[in-house]
Amino acid sequence: MNNLLFKGCGTAMFTPFKDGAVDVDALVCTAERQVEAGVDFLVPLGTTGETPTLTDAEKLLVFHAVKDSAKDLPVVVGVGSNSVEGTLSNMALLKDADAFLVVVPYYNKPPQRGIYEYFRTIAEHTEKPIILYNVPGRTGANCEAETTLALARGVPNIVAVKEASGNLMQVKYILNRRPEGFSVLSGNDEDTLALMRSGADGVVSVASNVCPGEMTRFVKAALEKDWDKAEDLGHRLSSLFRDLFIEPNPIPGKAAMAQLGLMENQLRLPLVPATDETETAIRKTLAALWK
Repeated sequence: MNNLLFKGCGTAMFTPFKDGAVDVDALVCTAERQVEAGVDFLVPLGTTGETPTLTDAEKLLVFHAVKDSAKDLPVVVGVGSNSVEGTLSNMALLKDADAFLVVVPYYNKPPQRGIYEYFRTIAEHTEKPIILYNVPGRTGANCEAETTLALARGVPNIVAVKEASGNLMQVKYILNRRPEGFSVLSGNDEDTLALMRSGADGVVSVASNVCPGEMTRFVKAALEKDWDKAEDLGHRLSSLFRDLFIEPNPIPGKAAMAQLGLMENQLRLPLVPATDETETAIRKTLAALWK
């Protein structure tokens, strides 16, 4: 799948837990729900999946449960760490993935030339597609537009960026200068419409865990440049986009999934379940979304 073109709605999947262990039954059900709703690709083992709390055995368990449920959908797995060795180890562990999502190294606060060399080195060790993931609010380091563009132009298997910087000017700069075949995906649900109006190819979404059908229709309308429909759907989803980040992701999202009966409201420390206030806000938003 080296020629994959990433576009549309991808879902950054939660990892369900039950009695402290990965809940494979709930994971399979949620993955199948995504497939039935028509999402374009699945992204387990990212930030939303609480991956830093998972053992290697659990990462494999999650990957195979999702892969077996995905039918023909591409499965992009999060493999990034804050070292080359750690990332390569995750890539070897999850070698059967269709593509790798690699976050800018966190905590180290590397300069731009370090970010470039890190991604170049990672890419040399695989022929599979790599999606660069820029989320400075989590990592402490921003991959600047020129660094992303240098990687897009100079490293053939870096094929896309998930941009969650929240800096719309930075993302638009990339959009206006990217090479042909390089996908730009929103990493923030609330930025999706604005970025797709500027030419972005889709989103890696948290909200699509909760409402995959609505998110898929929203993104499809934007891809088809049906802006009236996209704006209407985006307006309906805007409260959910906001509420899923009242507390750090995935705390509100797991509360929403539990309210829908799709998984237990369990997280692993240092994350904790949502407050009563967040639970109430989520309940009201879900009721309004489907009224």
